[in-house]
Amino acid sequence: MTTSRRIQFGVFFQGVNFGTIWSSDRSGSQYDFESFRRIAQTAERGLFSAFFLGEGLRLREHFGRIHDLDIAGRPDAQTQLAALAAVTERIGLVATQNTTYNDPYDLAKRLNSLDLLSGGRAGWNIVTTDNAWTGANFRRGGYLEHADRYRRAAQFVAAAQRLWDAGADGVGTPVSVADQLVSFEGPAPLPPSAQGRPVLFQAGDSDEGREFAASSADVIFSGHPGLEDAVAFAADVRRRLPRHGRSEDDLKFFPGAQFILAATDAEAREKAEWVTRAQVSPQTAIRFLEPIWGRDLSEFDADGPLPDVDPVVDEVDGQRGSLFQGRRAVETAREWRESAAAEGLSIREFVIKRSSLRTFVGGYSTIADRVQQYVEAGAVDGFNVSPYLVPEGLDDIVDGLIPELQERGIYPTEYVGTTLRENLGLPEVGESAELAA
Repeated sequence: MTTSRRIQFGVFFQGVNFGTIWSSDRSGSQYDFESFRRIAQTAERGLFSAFFLGEGLRLREHFGRIHDLDIAGRPDAQTQLAALAAVTERIGLVATQNTTYNDPYDLAKRLNSLDLLSGGRAGWNIVTTDNAWTGANFRRGGYLEHADRYRRAAQFVAAAQRLWDAGADGVGTPVSVADQLVSFEGPAPLPPSAQGRPVLFQAGDSDEGREFAASSADVIFSGHPGLEDAVAFAADVRRRLPRHGRSEDDLKFFPGAQFILAATDAEAREKAEWVTRAQVSPQTAIRFLEPIWGRDLSEFDADGPLPDVDPVVDEVDGQRGSLFQGRRAVETAREWRESAAAEGLSIREFVIKRSSLRTFVGGYSTIADRVQQYVEAGAVDGFNVSPYLVPEGLDDIVDGLIPELQERGIYPTEYVGTTLRENLGLPEVGESAELAA
C-alpha cells in the first residue's frame, strides 16, 4: 500500500425494511434488547466507528392498514442507545432525529445527555419531513412547506449548536434564538461532553441536501456505493465546502452498503441468491410496486411480467412518495415495464435487481480488493453497513473481511481514541469553521 488512508465501517440497524430478513428462523426481534446488544458488541469487536439507529415517527401503512409484511414498530432510538452506552465502550451511538417534529431546546438537551452518558460517543443523524401523513401524529399535518424543510433544519441545527456552545461557558448560560422557523429562550442545561458536542450526520441527496451537508454535517450518508458514482458525489459535495468556510477534513463520506461474503466467490454468489430471494418474497415484490401503481396488485403473479395497467393518478396516501404521484407515476411505471420487458425480468426479478444495487458479493479476498480500490481512489471514508440478518449479519465482516483489510493496512487495528469524533478522524470542536445557519 502506498496510501495512508484507511476505511471504516458503521452499522445501520434500520428496524423496518425488507433488506433485513426478519422472516428467517435465524433472525432476532426488532424489539428485544438482546438483538441490539449483540449486533452493537459485534460491531465494536470489529472496530466499527458507529452504530446507527433508524427512527420512524409514524408506523408504516399500506393502503390505510399497518404494513406488517417486513416488520412493524421499533423502539425509540435515544432510549435504545442510552441502554447500549452501558454495554459498549468505544463505538459511536448515532440517533436519527427529525428537525420538523422536534423542538431544538429539548432535542439538543437529550442528545447532549446521551453524549455525556456515553463519554462523548453520541451522534445525530439529521432528517427532515414535510408531509401531513407524519404530521398527523403531532397535530401539525401540512404546516411546513416543502421548500422550508431544509431552512428549518439549518436554523434548528444552528440553534442546537448555540446551546451546546453556551454549555461550554457554563451551565445556566442564557441562550436566545429568534429565527423565522425556530425560536426559544432558555439557559444552557448541560456542560459539553469529552468530544465537545454530538457528531452531526446527514443523508440528503437533493441539491438542497448536499448544500445542507456541506454547511452543517460532519458525516454524510449517501446512496452512491458504486466507485465512479461515489467519486463524483464526493467531488460535488466537497466543491461546496469552501463557501461555508470548511475544508475537506471537516466532512466524511459513508455510503450505504450491504456485504454478502464467504470463503470463495462461488460460495458468496450462492449465499447472495438465498439472501436476495429471502429479502424479496413474492408478497414483498408485489407490495414494492403497489405504491407506484397506487392500487392493489394482488391479482398479478410475482413471477410474471410487470402490470400492464396504468397507475392511479391521484395521491393515495402520504407514504406514496412525490416521485410516484400523478403523471410521474405513469411515467415511472412505463419506464419500469419497458426495462423489465427488455431484460426478460419478472416482477420479483425486477424488484430484486432494483434493491440489490448496494451489495458487495464475493469471497473475502475479492471484496478486500474492491474495498482497496475505494481507499486508493479516495472515494469514501467508510461504508454504512445494513446487515441482512440481525443479530448475526456482521459476523462475516468482522471475522472474515476485516482481518484481510487489516493485513493490507487499510483498516484500523485499534480505536484511536475514546470519542466518536476522534475515531472518525474529525477535527476537534473549535478547530473547524462554525456551522452555517
